[in-house]
Formats: sequence, structure tokens, C-alpha cells
Amino acid sequence: MVKVDLITGFLGSGKTTFIKQYARYLMEQGQNIGILENDFGAINVDMMLLRELEGANCELEMVAGGCDKDCYRRRFRTKLIAMGMCGYDRVLIEPSGIFDVDDFFDALNEEPLDKWYQIGNVITVVDACLEENLSEGADYILASEAANAGCILLSRTQQASEGQIKATVAHINRALEKIHCKRALKDEVICGDWEDFSEKDYKKILESGYQVEDYEKMYIEQDEIFQSLFLMDEGISPMKAKEAVREIFGDPECGQVFRIKGFLKDENVWQELNATVHELTMHPLEAGQDVLIVIGEQMNEEKIRGYLKK
Repeated sequence: MVKVDLITGFLGSGKTTFIKQYARYLMEQGQNIGILENDFGAINVDMMLLRELEGANCELEMVAGGCDKDCYRRRFRTKLIAMGMCGYDRVLIEPSGIFDVDDFFDALNEEPLDKWYQIGNVITVVDACLEENLSEGADYILASEAANAGCILLSRTQQASEGQIKATVAHINRALEKIHCKRALKDEVICGDWEDFSEKDYKKILESGYQVEDYEKMYIEQDEIFQSLFLMDEGISPMKAKEAVREIFGDPECGQVFRIKGFLKDENVWQELNATVHELTMHPLEAGQDVLIVIGEQMNEEKIRGYLKK
């Protein structure tokens, strides 16, 4: 049986960064890894960020058009059937920041997947500096992912104070209460700098498993809550983009922007841009695609485009 780990988390929480760390650790233990990626908006930015992992012990797959609600589950299942024949020890699934965890459980309990796969861990990544004023829909998604998680992995703890970390855990517990889930997070919260994770930390993650919790389901039409704005082939320079990103996050009239990510070219060198309200990073890449994606709620498209293209 192939173990399957589901890595969930809010948009921009750091799932892709964690997958890089986790996959490298598993490969160091001699495991053959498959990664199934579903990028919000159906443009494979996160897939490209994982390319450096590809090799003899790691293969990447993507659910094409994975956020189409009418065919997501069918494509998800079809990919898993194909991957079941590849001889992996473990498959890591990143299903995008918007996902019903029940779809994961249901798919793996259907034939023929139930004969090939075994649910390993459900790992939910949450930004340690979680925004306080999330919408009702965003709070629901956060809580529904945390409800079934074997562990809650806090990201960006280096930038968070002890008070912010406590406030984030309290926020998740309040969100769980809102959906009438009896679970309250305690020891299952893992906090620390991922770069410094020890064998003990990874063992805790690998043995975290998952929870089966009852809670009140909410019908979520993802396009009514979250928006994605794409700017392709605009020729925006990295320096100009960094300035624009700071202005966007600092301007309430742009709406609730969660994440800006993509690739930009500067003098024939590709740069990966990844930004949230708390952090902006840029790293060189060997190859890229001229695209920026802005993800958020109630966004003012005209205002955001104005900053990026001025």
C-alpha cells in the first residue's frame, strides 16, 4: 500500500515551501516520492517551484484545470489511478488552498484506489501571523482543514511573536467552534523554524495521522469568496513588482489580498516572487513564465492592475 499525505492550508500559508522540505527529508530516508499538485487558478506556478525536486526519487504530477468544481474530483481520481502504478513509497498531495478534505477521504476509499493507497497524514499549514479579520467563508475553510488534520504546522514562526502564535491557535479554535466541531488544538500544533527541524520533528509529522471529526458543513462557492487575478506577458521588472506589491498590501482599497506569486525576468535571469502581507521573497530560477497571480477576497482589480502596470 502506498501511503498518501495530504498537505492542506490557507492560500499563501507556505504549503509549497513545506513540501520542498518534507520531500527532501523523505528522499534522504530512501523513499520514492510522487507529488500531485493542484494550483489555485489552474496556472502551474507552484508546480514550477517544485521542479527542482524532480529526479530518480521524485516525480511531479499536476491536476490540469484542477479548480474546476465540476471535474476536479474526477481528474483527481484519474491522476491517482495512474500514479498507483509508478512504484512510489509515498504520495504527497497539495490540493490548493481551497479544498474539501472529505473529497480526499472519499476518493481513497473508492475502488480501485482503496486497494493501492493508504491514508497516511493530513498536515495543515497555517501562517503563524494569521490575519485576524477573515471573512466567514475563509474562516470556514481554515476550520474545515484543521478539523481533520493530524498536525497543524505553523509557518513563518521566525517572524511571529509568542503572542501572535497564541492568537493564531486561538483563532483556529474559535473557527472550529463556529462550525460546531468539538476539537480544540493543543499538542498537535508544531511550531519552529522548518530549516532547523530535527529527526524528532519529522517523526512527529510522519506519525501524526489524521482525525475524523464531525462539524457543520457549509456550502462554499469558491469563486464567490476567493478571486484570482492573472497578469501574463506584461514585462514587469522584479524591482518594479516589489514596489507595487508593497503598495498593494498597504492599500485597503485593493481589497483583502492574501498572496501574490509568479515569475519575472530581469536581464535574462528569471526571478520567483512570492509575497504575503507579512513577507516578500525573490529567488533566481533557471526557467520561468512571465506571469503574476494575485489571490484574495473582494479585490479591486482596477486598483491592483494600476499599481502593477504604472
